[in-house]
Amino acid sequence: MVNKIPSPYHSKEMPSSSSLNKSLKRELHGRGVRHRRKWYPTPKPIFSKIHDVFLSFRGEDTRYSFASHLYEALQKFGIKVFIDHSSLQRGDHISISLSCAIEQSQIAIIVFSKNYANSRWCLDELKKIMECHRTIGQVVVPVFYHVDPSEVRHQKGEFGLAFQRLLNKISNEVELARSWRKTLCQAANIAGFVILKTRNESEYIKDIVDKVSHLLNKTDLFIANNPVGIESRVQDMIQLLNPQSNRVLLLGMWGMGGIGKTTIAKAIYNKIGRNFESRSFLEDIREVGETLAGQVSLQKQLLCDVYKERTIKIANIDSGKILLKDILSCREVFIVLDDVSTLDQLNILCGSREWFGSGSIIIITTRDLHLLRGRVDKIYEMTIMNEHESLELFSWNAFKQASPKGDFVRISKDVVEYSKGLPLALEVLGSYLFNRTESQWELVLEKLRRIPNVKVQNKLRISYDGLDDDDQQEIFLDIACFLIGMDRDDVILILNDCGLSAEIGISVLVERSLVTIDYRNRLGMHDLLRDMGREIIREESPRRPEERSRLWFHEDVIDVLSKQNGKGNVTGLALKLPRGNAKCFRTKAFENMERLRLLQLDEVKLDGDF
Repeated sequence: MVNKIPSPYHSKEMPSSSSLNKSLKRELHGRGVRHRRKWYPTPKPIFSKIHDVFLSFRGEDTRYSFASHLYEALQKFGIKVFIDHSSLQRGDHISISLSCAIEQSQIAIIVFSKNYANSRWCLDELKKIMECHRTIGQVVVPVFYHVDPSEVRHQKGEFGLAFQRLLNKISNEVELARSWRKTLCQAANIAGFVILKTRNESEYIKDIVDKVSHLLNKTDLFIANNPVGIESRVQDMIQLLNPQSNRVLLLGMWGMGGIGKTTIAKAIYNKIGRNFESRSFLEDIREVGETLAGQVSLQKQLLCDVYKERTIKIANIDSGKILLKDILSCREVFIVLDDVSTLDQLNILCGSREWFGSGSIIIITTRDLHLLRGRVDKIYEMTIMNEHESLELFSWNAFKQASPKGDFVRISKDVVEYSKGLPLALEVLGSYLFNRTESQWELVLEKLRRIPNVKVQNKLRISYDGLDDDDQQEIFLDIACFLIGMDRDDVILILNDCGLSAEIGISVLVERSLVTIDYRNRLGMHDLLRDMGREIIREESPRRPEERSRLWFHEDVIDVLSKQNGKGNVTGLALKLPRGNAKCFRTKAFENMERLRLLQLDEVKLDGDF
């Protein structure tokens, strides 16, 4: 018999899952559900799935213990549970209403306890559940609470004695008794959960909630259509996540835009997040957290994810901090703060490790290394894809298979070389080149060498636009156009003489994953970041090079110096010609470049008044 559990959660509206519902509908609208090599006709009418779970249990055994705790745990996970007549409309006949509730549930959980079979009501519920299991494919999850499945299957032990007491009351209904026995046997043959007294019940409940959430497809985040190279990086990260003596662990993921930080963080969230009491994945914090209203909404989302309460109200950021600390500090949580760009965004969601319960793990993904230093226990630096991974990821997007088609092997490798192991570029370019001819590929690749792909550029430019001041942007553009490969100390001297605060500026660029420094102390930059910087300059005047702030492409420079039409906004110019091909230009070509501060000439002769 279904019994009411006193609980404040009865009136709460929780979101229902649609994915399993859709798959069931597709089956229901087809030829029927195949079961044991027979086709059963689709039942009429087709009931919509209103409830995620129908919970059947014997009230006197588990009303105030196991069933109550399981109900609350499911609710807090966002799972919509039908449990008793509190959800029925006033005036409904209970047997009809319960029958409809079972049909309108995607999953039925049956808690078999020692007195379950002593209730005619519970057995009638069970018959209806197993009927829905056979005819419409309803998922059944048996829970054997302090009883062995064989006792339910064969009606033995204490479970069998309780069943016999019911049969003694209806000794004249032989056929009904036979049908109950058959139904109990069928239900007990379904794999389920056996609850023993040797283990904490809360652990069993967590396992059941995990199972149900998987069946409803409520939990996992979408990773990628083609998850190439993800697993190895996930394993590398997990090696860093081993909690030490239940302390709170903060881990940073750092790397340039488009390198796959969010993708790897999602994969880790799916893989280990459900091992924690609560979890949350906050995505696009950089964008959402630009405004005060956005920051409050992030706090609210975090609380909703962890506390499973959809009506939380936060008046302002400070009250949100207090609420987060109060609720999170007593829970073991797994939280991903994705794409954090400012310290303010981090502080409103992760003020200190004291905010979180012991054993909690917080992952922070960012392009800014400075945000992580001194604030996290470990930092994982994202790496670009190797050649094999790059070619496979590109092929899945360009050819829908793991390797290039025969005629496209060479040019595919050229595109992969251009992408320099950046997953974003490999996916965008592969999708763009899908189903195009080889000659079109050649044209696209040639164009890419002159004008980078817009989608890739927009993603990479976020880091440039987020730099703190004009000096840092100027330093980035100077390096992208002129200074890659030079000694860091020499570059600092040069740019300081140009009026820029180069030492701090270069440090910031390194922290933001825009510039690298190798073991020889030489400045480097990913080719696509270099192209992004140069594209910023080209966009200043797409068709008139003489009006751009920097000139480095030798054809443009030769044209401007030959025509002597350089403008006053030119701040840097480089012309490096092959040995033996020196050219001579008039010094008058520089006459109008009054802002020129950086000049690089190689195999160039000048004639005129300096």
